[in-house]
Amino acid sequence: MTMNRSPASLGGSPAAKVPGETKTRADSTPSRKRSRSDCASESPIKDQQPAKRRSPRRCNGDREENCIGNHNGSLANGKQLGSPKSPRKRLFGPSNQKPKWNPRDPAQMQAAKQALHLATPPANVVCREVEQKRVIDFCKACIQQSKAGSLYVCGCPGTGKTLSIGKVQEHLLVWSKEEGIQSPDILTINCTSLTSTTEIFSKMLVKFRPTSKIKNFSPLQHLQKIFSQKGQSSGRMMLIVADEMDYLITKDSSVLHDLFMLTTLPFSRCILIGIANAIDLADRFLPKLESLNCKPVVITFRAYSKDQILKILQQRLMVLGCDVFQSAALEFCARKVAAASGDIRRAFDICRSAIEVLEAELRDPTEKKETEIVSFDHMDIAISKSCKSPLVNIIRSLPQHQQVILCSLVRLFRQRKNSTALGEINRSYLDICKSTQIRPIGMTEFADMCRALADQGLLELANSRKDRSKKIKLKVDVSDITFAFKGIRFFQNCLE
Repeated sequence: MTMNRSPASLGGSPAAKVPGETKTRADSTPSRKRSRSDCASESPIKDQQPAKRRSPRRCNGDREENCIGNHNGSLANGKQLGSPKSPRKRLFGPSNQKPKWNPRDPAQMQAAKQALHLATPPANVVCREVEQKRVIDFCKACIQQSKAGSLYVCGCPGTGKTLSIGKVQEHLLVWSKEEGIQSPDILTINCTSLTSTTEIFSKMLVKFRPTSKIKNFSPLQHLQKIFSQKGQSSGRMMLIVADEMDYLITKDSSVLHDLFMLTTLPFSRCILIGIANAIDLADRFLPKLESLNCKPVVITFRAYSKDQILKILQQRLMVLGCDVFQSAALEFCARKVAAASGDIRRAFDICRSAIEVLEAELRDPTEKKETEIVSFDHMDIAISKSCKSPLVNIIRSLPQHQQVILCSLVRLFRQRKNSTALGEINRSYLDICKSTQIRPIGMTEFADMCRALADQGLLELANSRKDRSKKIKLKVDVSDITFAFKGIRFFQNCLE
C-alpha cells in the first residue's frame, strides 16, 4: 500500500505528527516556521500548557527550567516558589491596621492619661494658627526694624494663650537663625510668682543688664534711663512675656502704665507681650496710653468651638496609635464643653475622668460588661461628675495664689465658725506657702486677691478701714472646694 507524502516531508527531515492534529495551510508551506506541534515534539515537557516564566531575579541564580512554574505558583521540579498571594494585597492586610488598645495594661492606661494631661506639650498648637501668625508677624516687624512695641493677648481661660506664645518664642529663635539676624533676648515672667508688682522691673534689669550697679535709682528709673539715652541700650532686641498680667493691677495702675511706657521711649528695644483673661484691661487700666497714641495691639483668643475641641482631642490621642475613645464619646465631650465654656482644659479633665470610669469598671468583679474602649456611657458619667457644681469649674480655673487662699480658708473653717479676720487668713496662707515652698505675695496683693474672690461670689468681704481687720466669710460649701482640688497632690497637701 502506497502512502502519500505531505509536502512538508519533502522539504526537510521528517517530524513526528501529533495524533488528532488536523492539517492546516501553514503545515503545507515549506518556507514558513515549524508548527507548534512540531516544536512540542522537541520539548522535554510533554502534554502541558505553556508554562509561566518567572523573572530571573526571583530565581536567585537557578537554572531556567527551575524558573518555569505552573498556574498554581509551583516550579516545574515541584518546589514552591512562594506564596501564591499577591504582595500588593498583603500591603493592605491586617498588618496595616491600628493596634488594639488594652485598658488592662497599666502602661497603656497611663500613656492615655498622660497624652491628655496639660503638662504634656503638643508638637504644634492646632486651631490657633491665625492668632499665632499675627503675633509672629508683629514680632518679626519689630525685630527687622529694631523698633519697640507692645502687644496684649487676652481671652477666656483655657483658650491656648500661654501655649501659643511659647510656640511663637520657639519660632522666632529658629527664624532669626535662618535669616542670620541676631536673636532677641527672651524673658518670660509669670506675674503670680512675683512677691510685689514692682519686682518685674528688677527681673528685667537683671536679665538685660546683669552687671549694672544700682546706686541712687530704682530698677524702673534705671530702665527708663537706659531706654532714653542713645548708646545706653544694646542693639539686641528684648522680648518680654508677662503672663497673668492682671496681677500687676494696682489701685492707681501705675505699674502697668510704667511697664507699657518703657516700649515708647526713644531708644527702647523692648517687645512687650502681656497675657491675661480680661478683654478690656487696656481700656480700663491704661486710658493714658490711648491718649498718647501708644495703646498696645490687642489679639483676642476666643473660646474653642465644638469642632476645634474635637480636633485638639484627636491630635493629643494620635500619638497613642490606637483607638481609646469611641468617636461618639469624643464628639459628646466636645459639644458639652463648647456649650459651657470652650475651655480645652476642662475637656482634657473630662476625658481623663472617662478613662478612670472605664478603669473602675474593669476592676469591679460584679461588672459583666466586656468593654475594651471608652464608650459614650463612660463619657456621660464623667460629664455628669464634672457638671455637678459650676463653682467647681470656677475654682479650678483660678490663679494659684487665689486657690491657696481658698485652701487656707478651708483649713480654718473646718475647726471653727464660718467667718474670721483677713489677718488670720493671711497667717494661714503664709504657713501653706512655707510648707509648699512657694513665694508668698504681700499683704496689699493678698487683700486685692480676696476682693477678686469676693467679686466672683466665693467670699463675702466686710467693710473696714484696715485690711487686716476685715471679716471674711465663705459663701460656698467647703465640699465644693475639696472636690475641685480632688486628685491634685499639691492642693491635697495644702488642705491637710
